[in-house]
Amino acid sequence: MTATAEETRRRIEALWRMESPKLYAGLTRLVRDLGLAEELAQDALVAALERWPESGVPENPGAWLMTTAKHRAIDELRRDKLLVGKHEELARDVASGQEERSADLEARIERDLDEENLGDDLLRLIFTACHPVLSPEARVAMTLRLLGGLTTAEIARAFLVPEPTIAQRIVRAKKTLGEAQVPFEVPRGGERAARLASVLEVIYLIFNEGYAATAGDDWMRPELCEDALRLGRVLAELTPDEPEAQGLVALMEIQASRERARRGPTGEPILLLEQDRSRWDQLLIRRGLAALDRAEALGGARGPYALQAALAACHARARTAADTDWARIAGLYGALGEVAPSPIVELNRAIALAMLFGPEAGLKLVDALKDDPALASYHLLPSVRGDFLTKLGRFDEARAELERAAALTQNARERALLLARAAACGEAASPSGT
Repeated sequence: MTATAEETRRRIEALWRMESPKLYAGLTRLVRDLGLAEELAQDALVAALERWPESGVPENPGAWLMTTAKHRAIDELRRDKLLVGKHEELARDVASGQEERSADLEARIERDLDEENLGDDLLRLIFTACHPVLSPEARVAMTLRLLGGLTTAEIARAFLVPEPTIAQRIVRAKKTLGEAQVPFEVPRGGERAARLASVLEVIYLIFNEGYAATAGDDWMRPELCEDALRLGRVLAELTPDEPEAQGLVALMEIQASRERARRGPTGEPILLLEQDRSRWDQLLIRRGLAALDRAEALGGARGPYALQAALAACHARARTAADTDWARIAGLYGALGEVAPSPIVELNRAIALAMLFGPEAGLKLVDALKDDPALASYHLLPSVRGDFLTKLGRFDEARAELERAAALTQNARERALLLARAAACGEAASPSGT
């Protein structure tokens, strides 16, 4: 393959990530079958990969892909004798277009997509991919596939899961959606609120896996953060009156602003209070704070995501770690514990209280959480407890806790950090000169 062809292929891959969600959404509306829509879109991608390296990328690649997919749809509908009415509608659409010049056809299709409210189609696709009838793992895979434009192999690499496992999840998910006859629509009323919670959860799960990878050799996977941010921004734009959508975007923007400061030269983790804040991305912080303002203006200040965004904003507004408003942070964690009770929220509140009143206060609250079954395998519980014990000079106990935390985490970078801290406690506990 020539260098020019290779560049074209890379451009096609980048365009696919941008255009595929619109393609899936528009095609699903036309054929009313998510599985068929995905096949048609993939056929259009294959055609692009075959033709564009030689002919060049068209001026309007999205319209080209949609046109190609519509032709494939007509062939499919003719072959299977399905949806006769839709077949005739599509046939008329393409037949009339055959008399137009190619450029005019592309422009007309683009106008058609606008006229038929592409935004609504994307919103329908988001709610379909994140439908609660699917398992959380399947929702994540479907969302990254249909809305993130990722291949099965890319999703597998991102989550350190074998590619056949991801492929099976996607196949089962499409089958489950078909068997459940999930409509391609935006739900209304109370169902919309419940479904929106599922959508927000999926997007944040993707972001969190990128922000703090649960396993593997990398502390972060920034590409997943970027995918989640893009999805969150799209959702917030499509649902401007939903405060929690704004709150989630605010939270992700502010957290993503720390990316460059969270890793050292060799990829080692750098914890929040030790980060060089001059490396925080101020544009992302401003965007996050603006989204938080929108969430609060919509009356969503006490939503779980808005509260977490407000917590992140406390750190973003502090010029140095010493300037952090720990009293406000402790209060926000108290409010979050009321609307979304969780032992993890209490663990974080313990950290804030320790910063306010000393490690003994934090340790007392953490010790009350030790027997909570939800935290039995959560590595940050012994990690936080080890930190408090270190500050209290109880180095032998701290080392044991940090070693236990290291054994529980599946992330190699985090394990190395915890073991280094445990070793430092061992040295501090040893008598001088031995």
